[in-house]
Amino acid sequence: MTEMYIIENVEARYPKIDTTYIWRDNPDPKKKGRSEPCDPSETGAKYSIQFRMDNATAKKLFMAMSEIYQANKKKGWSEKLVNPFVKDDDGTYTGKSTLKGKYSTGVTKPPMQLDSQGNKLASDFQLTTGSTVNVAVQFNPYDFGGKQNVSLRLRAVQVIKLAARSEYNPFGTVDGGFTIEDANPFAKPAEKSNVVSIAEPVDDFDEAVEEPKKVVKKSAPPPPTADNDLSSVLEAWDD
Repeated sequence: MTEMYIIENVEARYPKIDTTYIWRDNPDPKKKGRSEPCDPSETGAKYSIQFRMDNATAKKLFMAMSEIYQANKKKGWSEKLVNPFVKDDDGTYTGKSTLKGKYSTGVTKPPMQLDSQGNKLASDFQLTTGSTVNVAVQFNPYDFGGKQNVSLRLRAVQVIKLAARSEYNPFGTVDGGFTIEDANPFAKPAEKSNVVSIAEPVDDFDEAVEEPKKVVKKSAPPPPTADNDLSSVLEAWDD
């Protein structure tokens, strides 16, 4: 296991680090499954966090991973590390760090959660999507199923800026319906301008985040190309 590496000032996406979680299929094949809390000893149990990073952060992280890969590469492994990140439409990259609930050595210690001053947060603290965080990971080169890469084993998360938790709203907007502006017939026009609609945008709905691979219905993302493979565009990033 390597020394700790800190990924700085990234956006947390769908963090599940207050306890271990597992994906459970829905008995109804027409409905999606969901990620649920579980015992750390259960097969498939893990802590996880996705993180969105800018171009420069992604490049720095990938280069560090590549160095570890080359230093630990075994006979028969791919010559170069394959880009594990997903490039988003806005030019940012999304990565993921996980920690199994149990390894051969026994049940793992949960990732530490700290505030911006380094104070340890409560064990049941629930980080929110959209928060700005630092993520401490350890690189773990591996060969599984004939594919080699470097996993990011989650060790700790420092919360720099905590985002407000959004409530899930299953409805969209409809024409001609009731709105909160009609609630008070005596309100003056000026007062109505300060009323906030009850339908607020939502960006944190766990159920839609991680679908099991065997039931993915949408088309799979295209394989890495020269446009989105960091290993083939490092030169283009150099100023």
